[in-house]
Amino acid sequence: MGYMNYLNKKLIMTNILIKLFTIIALIFLFGCDKQNEKIKDGKSSQEEIAYSPDRDADIQRYNIEVRKKQTAQRFPCDTISLMEFVLSYFPQGSYLVSDDRTTTYEPPNPAILYYPEDRQSIFGVIARSKPGERLIEVKNIVGYDQSFIDLDSTELGTAFFYLVLFKCENGYFKIIWEAPIPSHGGFNYIAIQKWNYNGTKFIRTNFYYAQGVGNISYNYFLIDGLEKPPHLLMTYEGINFKRTIANINHDEFPDYYEHIYYDDGTKIIPGDSIAFVWNQKDSVYQNLLNKKHTRPY
Repeated sequence: MGYMNYLNKKLIMTNILIKLFTIIALIFLFGCDKQNEKIKDGKSSQEEIAYSPDRDADIQRYNIEVRKKQTAQRFPCDTISLMEFVLSYFPQGSYLVSDDRTTTYEPPNPAILYYPEDRQSIFGVIARSKPGERLIEVKNIVGYDQSFIDLDSTELGTAFFYLVLFKCENGYFKIIWEAPIPSHGGFNYIAIQKWNYNGTKFIRTNFYYAQGVGNISYNYFLIDGLEKPPHLLMTYEGINFKRTIANINHDEFPDYYEHIYYDDGTKIIPGDSIAFVWNQKDSVYQNLLNKKHTRPY
């Protein structure tokens, strides 16, 4: 009789434990479902915004207002004013890009430059979304990892970069010129440089090139002055490729050397270099050893 009571008690305890386990499992599964629903809702909301230029513009306006409250000092044609100008007068899905972060805790700087000799002239890097595709997000086109977007940018939208010269006149912006930047992602920084040969200033827009463990610079030379469209020359450097600015034929246009590397799988050895000069008649860079070998920039 005592043995039967023992078995009954054990059976009751087992049933209680099974029920408790079932309840805990249901609570856990319910919680996971709720969490998954939140994640799905978040993704769904982001996707909706990515295809809704009006909602995206509202978010941009809100962020600009927050930035205004956090800015102690303002001046005519400052960064905030330029962001508002881009939002109001550029095609929907256009953004003022930021430089890549130098540290995790440091906010990125907007990719703009005030020309030292004339601070009413402002250079800015603008990214535009491809019409008909989802809107781009600046976080997806700035930084080292984002340079892979050149392989397939369709899921995250396609960005078209431009270097734009703005003029500040009586507190208002005026577009002087805009030049396409032939890249879709991996933006790093913008800087003013000077050509050692004759002192011509140029604007360097630098992009990461993660596929080749290097970087690419699109250099815009102000050959005919500040307000004339610039001359583009591309340079780059990586573990087994390099192109450098040169002065070969002593004219006003920059030339370049294409450096050759030999890679046998175990080591990389630098070899010779090939000179390219600017052909003004055909508007191409031409190989001095092979005139049929040309490059557009």
